[in-house]
Amino acid sequence: MSFFHIVVVAAIVAAIGAVGWFVMPKGKNQTLLRTAVLLTLTCCYLMWAITYLAQLHPLIKPRRSDLRAEY
Repeated sequence: MSFFHIVVVAAIVAAIGAVGWFVMPKGKNQTLLRTAVLLTLTCCYLMWAITYLAQLHPLIKPRRSDLRAEY
């Protein structure tokens, strides 16, 4: 199920990036603004995906500290 969420959110971010690409106002800073929007979307998506996957599949199994040693 995790792959489905990653792909769906990636599609949403790609759609937002495409909309941002085409609605950017014309001007001398158009390239800079497009680059900033796409880089922001990419970084936010990567941060979300890494955090989501790290919580879904942790590398270290959590241990409860309130249990006695024999359990």
